[in-house]
Amino acid sequence: MTLTAPETPAGPRQARPEPAAPPRRPGPARRTWQKVSPYAYVAPFFTLFAAFGLFPLIYTAFVSLYRVELQTPGDMEWRGLGNYTALFGDAYFWTSLRNTFTIGVLSTVPQLVMALGLAHLLNYRMRGRTFLRTAVLLPYATSVAAATLVFAQLFGRDFGLINYALGLVGVDPVDWQNGTVASQIAVSTVVVWRWTGYNALIYLAGMQSIPDELYEAAAMDGASRWRQFFHVTLPGLRPTILFTVIVSTIGATQLFGEPLLLEGSISGGISHQYQTLGLYMYEQGWGFFHLGRAAAIAWVMFLLIVVLVGLNALVARRRSRKEAGR
Repeated sequence: MTLTAPETPAGPRQARPEPAAPPRRPGPARRTWQKVSPYAYVAPFFTLFAAFGLFPLIYTAFVSLYRVELQTPGDMEWRGLGNYTALFGDAYFWTSLRNTFTIGVLSTVPQLVMALGLAHLLNYRMRGRTFLRTAVLLPYATSVAAATLVFAQLFGRDFGLINYALGLVGVDPVDWQNGTVASQIAVSTVVVWRWTGYNALIYLAGMQSIPDELYEAAAMDGASRWRQFFHVTLPGLRPTILFTVIVSTIGATQLFGEPLLLEGSISGGISHQYQTLGLYMYEQGWGFFHLGRAAAIAWVMFLLIVVLVGLNALVARRRSRKEAGR
């Protein structure tokens, strides 16, 4: 008797996979859209920029070469560089330029230093820090007109709260609106109050992007909090500090609302003691109706901003190269 192994049933035959079809090439219309679509997405921005930024800039340069009066804007008389030569020969122009620089320094330096210290405090873990971070932004959200009118009352000569507080310590009342240095300090105080919280939040965002490992390594090496601030925080905030310096420089050059509303005079005081370039431009264009000269002032301000921003960027780049070469 012969034993045979039972036959195992054969499994189902697997079908061979069909070769994948080659991908379909997009048609001419689709290929054209893929090339054009990035430009179509950014076109609205550049269209608005050309309409409301580039065209006014070019047209202002065109108007600055003519004698144009506000009453008769259609009557244009060619002057070439006459508006610029008359501008540089005006003593009030140099006064407003000097005031712009002085007020810019008095407002920018304390503002950024206070914002840096405030951001350093807000970066610690403490109760109610979310509320405090929101509260420091409230001055920035306040209207410039409302803030300046309140500070004008505070800096009043006869009944101002500031002079009252100074009188308590034996200091004579200060004429904040007519004194040269005093009026510039008053204007700078408004700017510092409005923009310190805004810059503090920018610094706070920069501090939170610094890795915690750097602080832990510094603490293990025995570095105190002050050394950590100077050797870890400040180097990490260098790009942020450069940004705030550039933005504050632009804002100081264009300062207009605060000096205008402090006393309500476009001349910036009796002796133009706190008249900025923005006020001087407004006085020439809408006070004396010289639109051509006002356009020349606007272009001088634009070129001044370009030079100042370029100098800030150049100094920062040289310092970065010097530190990288160490």
